[in-house]
Amino acid sequence: MHTITQPVSPLSLKEWAVAVKALGDGHQIITIRKGGLYEETREFRLENNQFYLYPTYEHQKQEMVKPEYQHLLEATRIGWSPEKETVEIAYFAEVTDDVELMDEEKLRALSPYHIWTDNFADVRLHWKKQKPLHILFARVYRLQHPVEIHIDEAYKGCKSWHDLLEAIPGQSFEPVLSDAEYAQKKDAMLNILNR
Repeated sequence: MHTITQPVSPLSLKEWAVAVKALGDGHQIITIRKGGLYEETREFRLENNQFYLYPTYEHQKQEMVKPEYQHLLEATRIGWSPEKETVEIAYFAEVTDDVELMDEEKLRALSPYHIWTDNFADVRLHWKKQKPLHILFARVYRLQHPVEIHIDEAYKGCKSWHDLLEAIPGQSFEPVLSDAEYAQKKDAMLNILNR
């Protein structure tokens, strides 16, 4: 059996706070990537299969989140302001599968399994059309003691990955979903993607 350990690397994936919340609450197990605007290669690359989840608030768009998940978006806005100087790191993830996708029909078929609107998914798919989307299946773990870190200038900008400048102390953690729950959701989505 695969034993999970807390990441030693300071690598983190920057994601909308509402998506981090959805992953952390077990509402979804995927994230959809094509690349941050300023990636060195201008396309997404999985830097490591284990990383912390860094919630970002600035670019969240209400119209890109399904109505039934708007409450999650509102929850991320409580206590946040553009002047806030810290961010909470509460989760880390391990990617179990990285599936490349260019098929709009399959992307639409995944809709019941994530919080984003079809428009959000379409925008991601059609941006740089010749490049595939990455559907990252992420097994998410909740840290027993979330860590507040200072928002450094290095964390700003449209990059998918960055190294945390403060160490995350080793501590207890637990999976957001049980092995069975995760496997069930993953299998259902892989069945769609492998059609």
